[in-house]
Order: sequence, then C-alpha cells, then structure tokens
Amino acid sequence: MDNLNGIVAFVRVAQALSFVEAGHALGISASAVGKSIARLEQSLGVRLFHRTTRRITLTEEGQLFYERCHRMLEELRDTQELLSAAAQTPRGRLRVSLPAIGYRFLLPVLPEFAQRYPEIELDLDFNDRLVDLVEGGFDAAIRSGALSDSSLMARRLGPFRFVLAAAPAYLARAGVPRTLGDLEAHACVRYRFPTTGKLQPWDLATGTEAPPQLRAALVCNNMEALRGAVEAGFGIGYMPDFLARDALATGTLATVLDEACEAPGQFSILWPSNRHLTPRLRAFVDFTCERLFKTP
Repeated sequence: MDNLNGIVAFVRVAQALSFVEAGHALGISASAVGKSIARLEQSLGVRLFHRTTRRITLTEEGQLFYERCHRMLEELRDTQELLSAAAQTPRGRLRVSLPAIGYRFLLPVLPEFAQRYPEIELDLDFNDRLVDLVEGGFDAAIRSGALSDSSLMARRLGPFRFVLAAAPAYLARAGVPRTLGDLEAHACVRYRFPTTGKLQPWDLATGTEAPPQLRAALVCNNMEALRGAVEAGFGIGYMPDFLARDALATGTLATVLDEACEAPGQFSILWPSNRHLTPRLRAFVDFTCERLFKTP
C-alpha cells in the first residue's frame, strides 16, 4: 500500500463522518478528499463508506480498515515523536519525589548528572508521604518496597541491605547481642511508616529460632531521627546500610548480628505510563539505574 495520503484522508473522514470537516482538518477541499477516498476504494476493491445525500457511514469493511489504519497511524506518529525526542538535547525542569533519606544515596552522584546534563533543572522533593505523581505534578518518584500502582511504569534500582546498629556506648552498657533471642532484653528503636502507621518489621533470618519479641524504647516516623536516636544510645536500630555507612566508618555506630541481616532492600524509579519518555526523564531514569546503589 503506497497511498499513505489516501489512508490519512480516509481516517479523517471516518472520524468526522464528513468530507467537508476532513478537508478542513487536512487543508484541502472536500472534493479532493472525495477523490482520494475513491482512489483508495478502487485500489482496495471494496467500498469503505455508505454515502447518501444526508449522511456518511462506514461499511463493515470500512470499519475494519479504519481500526487497522488508525492504529497504524498512531504508531507511526509515536515513532516520529520518539525519533524527534531522541535527537533533542535533554533540557528543562524535572520534578522528582524521593523518601526523606533519599538525599543520602542521590546527592553523592548528582554532580556527575549535572555535568552530563547541564540543561536539566532538577526539582527534588524529599518527603516520606506517598504522593500521586500525576496530581502532584511529578515527573518521577523513587520508592522502596513492593510496587502496587499498575498505572505507573517502573525500573528497579540496585539493591541495598539493612543493618542492626547501635552506639558503642550502649553496647558497652547493655551488652552485645549474640543471638536473636538476646534482642528481647535490649531497647529497640523502631520506625513507623508515615503512610500506614505500622511499625517496620525487622526482616531477620531466624533459622530455627523463634522471631524475637522486640521492646520498642523509642518509635520514629523519620529514618534520620531513628539514626540520631541510635547514635545517642537509646538502643539498637534497624536501618538501611547507606544511612549508617558514614557513622559505621567513624565508629559512631557498630553493627550487631550481621549474619541475620540477609534480606535485601529494593528501591525503584517510577513514572506515569505515558507512551514515551521525554529526553530529560529518560536521561534521569537511565542515570539512576546506572549509578545508584553500586557502591559495595
């Protein structure tokens, strides 16, 4: 089929059910539209429209041809837009929602992103509330855990792990737990999810041991506050390794029961399920998948 102009004219007429309106949309006369449709019908050997002096309707063959042609033109348009977007320099404002502790894993790699894409302006919202990307006007979000919103596209970022950590002064005072059962005698600093109000479970490899009954000495709905409380000696806390990393390096915190902390954590980057990504969003998605959580 080499009569692409005829197909475009046919789709316009099928949508408007009017040669005149189709001609206005295409910038040609109704007569020219009619001739184009006649040539298309002749080449196909079927009638596409029932015509009377008062109305135009699709024939059964015309309806089938319209469904296929409409889908084909949509795919052609998407391909053209995608190729055009690929040729553009990523630029413009990009709004991204992240958890409050997201700055700890994102900010260290942002200078490299800014150097690669100097024309992208990042607007970062660090907040533990679960935002609606479309209603909130966000281009993307980085979230942890299971993904339940099927209206969003997603790509997994690199995994991280959780650690059990405490201040050396607390361990000197209360003792170092050697088994999971020992945790029951310790003060625990727990995290409460702001969105659900539930306490974060400590995902520990128990083996043949029964899960410990934890005593919450302090509950926080902010991970930074949880780390601060643990550093101050309130008790043992369960936190992401990237949150504890610098405190572990300086000796402000020490880990315990490392062998029980096997379950990996997982962040993903999500965005609204549009047909294609803008150049700036694609650049950010590809960069985060390439660079985040790659440090041992």
